[in-house]
Amino acid sequence: MAQYAVANPKTTVVRPPEVSAVEAACLPVAALTALQALTSGGMNFDGSYSGNVLVTGASGGVGTYAVQLGKIAGAHVTATCGERNIELIKFLGADEVLDYKTPEGKKLISPSGKKYDLVVNAAASAVTFSDMQPQLAPKGVVFELTPSPKTFLTSVIKRVSMSKQKYNQLMLNVEARNLEMLVGFVKEGKLHAVIDSKFPLAKVEEAWKKSKEGHAVGKIVITVTEE
Repeated sequence: MAQYAVANPKTTVVRPPEVSAVEAACLPVAALTALQALTSGGMNFDGSYSGNVLVTGASGGVGTYAVQLGKIAGAHVTATCGERNIELIKFLGADEVLDYKTPEGKKLISPSGKKYDLVVNAAASAVTFSDMQPQLAPKGVVFELTPSPKTFLTSVIKRVSMSKQKYNQLMLNVEARNLEMLVGFVKEGKLHAVIDSKFPLAKVEEAWKKSKEGHAVGKIVITVTEE
């Protein structure tokens, strides 16, 4: 954390005046991760996608963006989160929201009975491929956002078995054009940052502690100057 940092021009875009510094600060890495998962799953964000998408851990940094971007693309979005965040996730556009502590939520069962064409697993180890597989469409694709040796092994097994259901480990590839797209969505009012809390740079340790607790809703932002 610092007041200034050296940035590569290839991964940098101009922040327009319509987008606040706080909103812009939330986009990398969370929004870029959500965008890459959905793009890799076949979305082009023109409203033409007609598939069913599941976003687990929807109230976190990546999840809040994945829900909104899925709706921009035209998807039917089912999301999981804790009970206290259900109304927020509905407000962000999710068509169906599951409390992950309920029997249906634990099994990821869509209230409308839909099978998922694409899953963005932002719930880390709380949701495994074996949890998701029964609810996947025959050619459903899962993007795992927190790869581990265990998830890599599962991914390899799925590939070797020639399964039509795919389990992909997402490794973020930062590209300026994707960041430009996200900034554009924010500028147009289509994409919104969910801010859990803001801390001044002098209290960065408090911000980091809150982040490690794992219960932040949306993003925690470090501010260098007051806006």
